Amino acid sequence: MQDLQEILLLARSISWEAAGILRSYYHKNYNSLEVQYKDSDPVTVADLAVNHYILEKLQAALGNENFVYISEETYKEAQSKQLNSAWTWIIDPLDGTRDFIEKTGEYAIHIALVKNHRPVLATVAVPEAEKLYYATKGGGAFVETSDGKSTALKVSPRDRIEELTLVVSRSHRNERLNYLLQNLPCQNQKSVGSVGCKIATIVEQQADIYISLSGKSAPKDWDMAAPELILTEAGGKFTHFDLTPLHYNTGDISQWGGLLASNGQFHEILCQDAQRILKEWEKNKF
Repeated sequence: MQDLQEILLLARSISWEAAGILRSYYHKNYNSLEVQYKDSDPVTVADLAVNHYILEKLQAALGNENFVYISEETYKEAQSKQLNSAWTWIIDPLDGTRDFIEKTGEYAIHIALVKNHRPVLATVAVPEAEKLYYATKGGGAFVETSDGKSTALKVSPRDRIEELTLVVSRSHRNERLNYLLQNLPCQNQKSVGSVGCKIATIVEQQADIYISLSGKSAPKDWDMAAPELILTEAGGKFTHFDLTPLHYNTGDISQWGGLLASNGQFHEILCQDAQRILKEWEKNKF
């Protein structure tokens, strides 16, 4: 097993190259990105190209002996090996495909290394911002710009609950989530696509809270693993509403229930509020 910092250098290099590949697709004048749909979610030729690149580079450098590789595009092929490995790469080659297609610029690339179901290394590349966020467990979180400069990240110190800002989705909304958001004590909102980009706004101190609420479907391991580590290493918190940690490579790729990411201020109170408000919604609904 290579040193974690050496593996981080590899992951950062691959992330920058992958960001360049996505940008090349994003800025070409395609009439069509050959959008297909898998389980109602869009997939483009760009997703597939970057997925192939990341896997090829990681496997060429690290092999398959010590690692399992789970990516959004290929996880079904790896399912039989997943639970037998302590070390697992969890990859989202294009987080925010709808934003990529709609040209909002708010898309990202997630790469996380998980040990015993918890992330220990993460990169989140935001190609249009030309930024790369990265972290290792216990090593802090940083943002690197295209000129090679890295800066340590720290979540905001905002400590008045009514002044906290929620970062929310434009598209993944429903009546239940809207009711929850409308009844929280903090009402400032900022709309951003891609989970990676949402967490980037929190570690850049532009927002403070992100809430994910599963319904008929749920976010997947590759949506959360890399952003979670970057947020927590920047001083934030990321848990289920009942304050239990997220676990990855458990045999179920979905992260069911309510998840709350925050700058750490009022995290427990907001989790309690969310559970109370959802119980009210259920009662009022029926």
